[in-house]
Amino acid sequence: MAAGLIIAYVDVTDPQQYEQYKVLSTRAMQAHGAQVLVRGGKTEPLEGQWAPTRVVVLKFPSYEAAKAFYASEEYLAARQSREHAAKMNMIVVEGV
Repeated sequence: MAAGLIIAYVDVTDPQQYEQYKVLSTRAMQAHGAQVLVRGGKTEPLEGQWAPTRVVVLKFPSYEAAKAFYASEEYLAARQSREHAAKMNMIVVEGV
């Protein structure tokens, strides 16, 4: 079965409030078996207009599991805590 990846690029607008999101999203990731491949760290654009302040890549056992994480009550609480703390762009991708 192909893995499911969630890829997000984030522009944090309120670092203090974003800390609460990180706590809640970590709990949601743990509850749904996410493997964190990238969470923050140094970035450098190589092509195009990409310049996020933060990149996150999560791996799940399947595409469906990744979508279930996003739709979960645990992650809904995290998303609500993120309001006004960051601009989020997120996709789910079928991996190999």
